[in-house]
Amino acid sequence: MIGHSEGGLVALLAGDRDPGICGAVLVATPGRPLAQILREQLRSNPANRPVLGAASRIIDSLETGRHVNAADISPALLPLFDPRVQDFLIRAMAINPAEEIARYGKPVLVVQGKRELQVGVEDAILLTFAAPAAELVLVPDANHVLKRVPGSGRAANLATYADPSLPIAAGVVDAIATFVFKHARP
Repeated sequence: MIGHSEGGLVALLAGDRDPGICGAVLVATPGRPLAQILREQLRSNPANRPVLGAASRIIDSLETGRHVNAADISPALLPLFDPRVQDFLIRAMAINPAEEIARYGKPVLVVQGKRELQVGVEDAILLTFAAPAAELVLVPDANHVLKRVPGSGRAANLATYADPSLPIAAGVVDAIATFVFKHARP
């Protein structure tokens, strides 16, 4: 089972329960709990400074399993913390990816771009540290959406997200295909 970003966590959880699934490929998958990543991502953007306190309080509530009333959420934060997604966020925040991968008893490939803006190389390292048998592939110029980003500029990186004409970064498909063929059951 292949999962990208939070989907990597879904792949781990679903794959461990289904005997027909022979392994997991985790692409740009967080190695830390979601609440920690959300706080970091919000702090990394200077434009979020005016709402950081409110965002932190919302994350604290969701992390402890408490919903937040829409009337108490700034319009700037509503797309992220809309009450319609709070059940998902509460469940997702309860997952510790490192603990899940440590329990996972099947082969795992962790694929991580080194030009990531959302989930960093440190997350991939945390995952492979928790599951030493996991294979790690770091793709030098790939970002979160697996596109090649030649420089370190944030704007150029983000521009690749919306450009479907750009190919997947070199090395991604080969790494996944090699892993799948190596571990696929006949």
